[in-house]
Amino acid sequence: MAKENAGATGAIDFDRIAAHALGAAEALLRQWLPDGRIEGNEYVARNPTRSDDRPGSFKINLATGVWSDFAVDGATGSDLISLYAYIEGIGQGEAAKRLGDSLGHAPAP
Repeated sequence: MAKENAGATGAIDFDRIAAHALGAAEALLRQWLPDGRIEGNEYVARNPTRSDDRPGSFKINLATGVWSDFAVDGATGSDLISLYAYIEGIGQGEAAKRLGDSLGHAPAP
């Protein structure tokens, strides 16, 4: 069942947006983290939220969207919505709305 959050503009289908984002993961990550590189099925980049000298500890799995900063305790997430929220310093709902808009998803009626 899809997680939904009713807002002023309608419900947010987190699962649908996360799946669509995962399908566009490489392009999104190159946009969000332009200094990154692909290593196997992971995108390895610098963490833009802290001083990070070189790529290596901040990794995003291209097949699942799971991400983690192995140099920072607790910085992890299960999808690209949570990654976008983390990078932008915004909540999950706002991140899903913005990402959904950029991917062409309209809120449920």
